[in-house]
Amino acid sequence: MLSLGGRGVRVARHNLALNLALRCQHTATTRASALAPVPGLDLGESKLRRAVFYVPCSEERKIQKSLTSSADCIMYDLEDGVSLNRKGMARELVLSALGANTHARELGVRINSIGSGLERDDLNVILQSEKLNSIMVPKVETPGDIEFVAKLIDELAAPSSRDIRIIAGMETALGIVNIRDIARADKRIDALLFAAEDYCADTGITRTPSRRELYHARSVVATTAHAFKLQAIDMVTMDFRNMDVLREESTEAAEMGFTGKQVIHPAQVDAVQECFLPSRDTMRRAWRIVDGYQQHYKLGKGAFDLDGKAIDMPVVKWAYRVLHRAELAGIDVDQIKN
Repeated sequence: MLSLGGRGVRVARHNLALNLALRCQHTATTRASALAPVPGLDLGESKLRRAVFYVPCSEERKIQKSLTSSADCIMYDLEDGVSLNRKGMARELVLSALGANTHARELGVRINSIGSGLERDDLNVILQSEKLNSIMVPKVETPGDIEFVAKLIDELAAPSSRDIRIIAGMETALGIVNIRDIARADKRIDALLFAAEDYCADTGITRTPSRRELYHARSVVATTAHAFKLQAIDMVTMDFRNMDVLREESTEAAEMGFTGKQVIHPAQVDAVQECFLPSRDTMRRAWRIVDGYQQHYKLGKGAFDLDGKAIDMPVVKWAYRVLHRAELAGIDVDQIKN
């Protein structure tokens, strides 16, 4: 039998906690509600959307597999994952897919782009479902694209379903130029999403393994999302069997401020969701910062020293955000403080 040392046991326990968090939805009260007040703190997220997993709605086998997926968001696809001659079939299957999935935290549908001639038929079908939580609108270029979808939600969705959220896909140069107006086009928008392949097709950019040619557009999407208190969803890793590239891209995206990533294969889901959780060391440091802030607040002190580094209000806010995301994933942050 393999024997683990003390550190190995701690790592194993942490990995178990992460895996449980990836698979179980857990409602937790953030530490921000229980500790010393933090002026101007807005934690924003009320749920995680780390992996947005596309499931082509023209393939019954893949729909069946999605029913047990651990992805934060199951996004049934009527757009790029479905060939033109199977759009009708996909619409026939999407309602049953939404109805059959009782496991997912969030159920969404990616419709065809506005102006494709297919979008109204998509919306006429999916807005019949009371299980629909979100609509991904691809290739958004103007606020009018979002306003069109919002209007049909008001007209067609049942009153109990009109809080459907909208994810706006930033996939063209025009979309990036108009992104600020798009972000505030409707109160239902709660995420901006970047799609690299369509953006490259639109701009003629040559994709490289370094991804440096995409840095500007990705940064614009992430920054704008945070400016308007929205989630930021990063691009697909097309080399879906290469877990090293997937983890590298996911870690980079999290460092850039993205809150999640699109995935196209079940094998990508757990790795992505783990990468968009704070590491144990990060959570432990965040806990110490918040705890230190609470203690110094009682003493009437502002900035304080921790391990030889100055801790002031921006660092305290960062720490609260780290713990909030961990708690949304079902992690008891009090258990990782030591």
